[in-house]
Amino acid sequence: MRYPKSLPAGGMIGFLAPSFGCATEPYKSAFQHGLERFEKMGYRTLTGPNCYCDNGVGISSTPKMCGAEVMEMFSSHADCLISCGGGELMCEILPFVDFERLSVLEPKWFMGYSDNTNLTFTLATLTDTASVYGPCASAFGMEPLHESVEDAFGILTGRVQTVKSYGTWEKESLKSEETPCVPYNLTEPLRIRKFLGDKELTGDAGAFTELQFSGRLLGGCMDCLVNLLGTRFDRTADFVEKYRENGIIWFLESCDLNVFGIRRAMWQMEEAGWLRYVKGFLIGRPANGEPMMNLDQFDAVLQTAGRKNVPVLMDVDLGHRPPMMPLVVGSLAEVTAVGNSLSIKMDYR
Repeated sequence: MRYPKSLPAGGMIGFLAPSFGCATEPYKSAFQHGLERFEKMGYRTLTGPNCYCDNGVGISSTPKMCGAEVMEMFSSHADCLISCGGGELMCEILPFVDFERLSVLEPKWFMGYSDNTNLTFTLATLTDTASVYGPCASAFGMEPLHESVEDAFGILTGRVQTVKSYGTWEKESLKSEETPCVPYNLTEPLRIRKFLGDKELTGDAGAFTELQFSGRLLGGCMDCLVNLLGTRFDRTADFVEKYRENGIIWFLESCDLNVFGIRRAMWQMEEAGWLRYVKGFLIGRPANGEPMMNLDQFDAVLQTAGRKNVPVLMDVDLGHRPPMMPLVVGSLAEVTAVGNSLSIKMDYR
């Protein structure tokens, strides 16, 4: 696994829009404020040609132009790269990304989440290069910054290699065109649900049992992952085979998938051989996880994950219901969970 160099003091941060850009409010103002923040901190910034574009369908520009921007920014003098935002159709840029060239270029940290799974995941599985599943550019415009966003920047600068759960989460955002830089609206207490196989640890067992497991972090947004599955950009089975001695910790979250979509996605991943050598699961709060026809978000995952007889942690700080723990895709991680406290230590080897 290749790990990029840390962003140095006074270094250059590059921004690109392989999915949505920051062309509309509240994202444009939040992005501008983020750029001002970085420049006040002494960093230089470089914006790619699509950062303020909105002439694409589900992404900032045409797939060809977005793919060209990816290659341009990875070949630039920027020390690290942050995606402008998520979106819907980033998968369509992949035929225009030269992964063979990316595998020999000096690696750079690339950070983003949601639709950016199309790059954070493929950088690891196609080029053996670590990436960061973390916040997009506009998050750096909030005032004040949440600890999770500070952690993400700490990963880019090399100051942070261990992240911990944050205690509360946002159910309803207050961000709007009038309040583009508002912080997270943290109203809900974190309640991690812990399972060993399909058996939930409840009561004293849930509160006091310490779960520890290790493996290589791999995952992202399930909507994107199952879309990649079976395509020419899917070499996941080869990746998990290569790192079978370490085993894989799958971190998964979802956006548009309902509970039946989540259950189907888990089935697909299992049948494709992705879940071989799994050491544990980290499952984020789904954005669309309301129960349907006697199926809830937990059973949707456990139908497959529960048969693996490994730790399964659910409702953790990952994904579309912030805050989210930034994770280094491809890193060798040690996970420790006690009660509602979760710690993930990431080793770069």
